[in-house]
Amino acid sequence: MLNKVMIIGRLGRDPELRYSQSGAPVCTLNVATDESYTDRDGNRVDRAEWHRVVVFQKAAENCSQYLTKGSLVFVEGSLQTRKWQDQQGQDRYTTEIKAQRVQFLDKRGGDQNMPAGEGGYAPRRPAAAPAAGGNRAPQRPQQRQDDYEDLGPAFPSEASGMDDVPF
Repeated sequence: MLNKVMIIGRLGRDPELRYSQSGAPVCTLNVATDESYTDRDGNRVDRAEWHRVVVFQKAAENCSQYLTKGSLVFVEGSLQTRKWQDQQGQDRYTTEIKAQRVQFLDKRGGDQNMPAGEGGYAPRRPAAAPAAGGNRAPQRPQQRQDDYEDLGPAFPSEASGMDDVPF
């Protein structure tokens, strides 16, 4: 069996950090993915799909600290459905993404305090040159932060200049 979800989207509001009864950090993200298509009449239709994402432990604290409304994230995890009761005692169900990895995709120029790797993005720095003497490998020219390739907009709606996203 396979239960795997991968999405790239933007946060619709700031992350919500809370702590479980055992004291473990839990962060909830509301992530929007968008798609556009042309209907039968030739009209362009843009549609946003909202995803509830739950992040645990250190990754939850990182999300709470470094993400804000509008942040671009890659989320990898699995679908999970929970049952709960509302105030009238009715059974309710919530399907959410239980995140195993959250990667921050916004380009952050020079933010040295942001965690690297899983749960965060930090700019790469070239490795330090080896000490003088001994066997030395040919050195590659150092790249500056602004020399990295800009991959362009994450969504087609950003490429078309549309700015009517619902968040």
